[in-house]
Amino acid sequence: MKHQYNSQNHKKESAVLIGVISKGEKREQHEEYLDELEFLALTAGAETKKKFLQGLEYPDPRTFVGSGKLKEISAYIKENKIDMVVFDDELSPSQIRNIEKEFNIKILDRTNLILDIFAKRARTAQAKTQVELAQYQYLMPRLTRMWTHLEKQQGGIGMRGPGEKEIETDKRAIKNKITNLKEELKRIDRQNFQQRKSRGNIVRVALVGYTNVGKSTLMNLLSKSDVFAENKLFATLDTTVRKVVLHNIPFLLSDTVGFIRKLPHGLVESFKSTLDEVRESDILIHIADVSHKNFEEHIAIVNQTLVDIHAADKATLLVFNKIDLFHHDQPEPQEDHDESHPLSLSEFKNSWMAKSNGQSVFISAAKNENIDELKEKLFELVKLDHFRRYPHYLETQ
Repeated sequence: MKHQYNSQNHKKESAVLIGVISKGEKREQHEEYLDELEFLALTAGAETKKKFLQGLEYPDPRTFVGSGKLKEISAYIKENKIDMVVFDDELSPSQIRNIEKEFNIKILDRTNLILDIFAKRARTAQAKTQVELAQYQYLMPRLTRMWTHLEKQQGGIGMRGPGEKEIETDKRAIKNKITNLKEELKRIDRQNFQQRKSRGNIVRVALVGYTNVGKSTLMNLLSKSDVFAENKLFATLDTTVRKVVLHNIPFLLSDTVGFIRKLPHGLVESFKSTLDEVRESDILIHIADVSHKNFEEHIAIVNQTLVDIHAADKATLLVFNKIDLFHHDQPEPQEDHDESHPLSLSEFKNSWMAKSNGQSVFISAAKNENIDELKEKLFELVKLDHFRRYPHYLETQ
């Protein structure tokens, strides 16, 4: 009898992570990418045993890595009894088939891993429908491979959701399922639109940021609510909306799914109705983890995602979170000489205050530091919008 995946099993699956450094790219950057992939794997429930990076002009169209590296990885897998391999890019169906022949274990790519985490995190009907649609769209070009190899798969990471439904082997059935899920999401979207409409003309503020920057923690501080927050990627999938009042002026605050590098296009499409909270907001609070060495890249990724979903033209407050973990060794090139020197937190603040035209604030949500300053800056932005709508508001108070 086929072993069914049991989420209560405490034994973590062992994983090997693989990335390619293409021509003109830096090794340090890809090491950071594999660190993020390791965090994704941990969030999914896997323990990374080893990471492999190979410099190639471009990924091998047959096996992603070169033949020599493939044999090296294969030997490590057999010697250490590894359960699965995760690649830091999306693999083509033919690449997956060729790699499986060599490794003979479960092969996942970055998209597959993110989809698995989303499947694990989905709680509401909306989130479950969105994830299921994204999974089916991912599986469509891979159906032959998925169903042919199901007997060999032993469940676990990457096999949640539609991958386990062996009866749906016909592409027509999958296409019908995708059509039905899209219709269901349209229905949910209409419901959500009516809900947003019923909120009236109140100012709406949305929290945005790279995943795991502390959005939910900040949501709890500002709204005095109890939103789920933990140190894992994509802890929040469902939009949470709370009413907040600052100095007698009310506004709605929403927390949505975090963004990430190479966020699968199918997920962006599926989560359209969730992202509408961001699109239809009046003000954005863009949160960045200042303790992360690549926070600037994360800010750029979030900004580009906002452009992609047509939400980049809003009043934005840039919030640097986790100042309690800030390292004083982040270099900043100096104009008057070539050397770099470590930035103090004060210098760092001045630098970013200038870049953001003063629309930034530096806090620690976990330590409750500078939250009053954040509230004051947010109040000023909300007040401008609020009084444009209700010029006589104070007279009624």
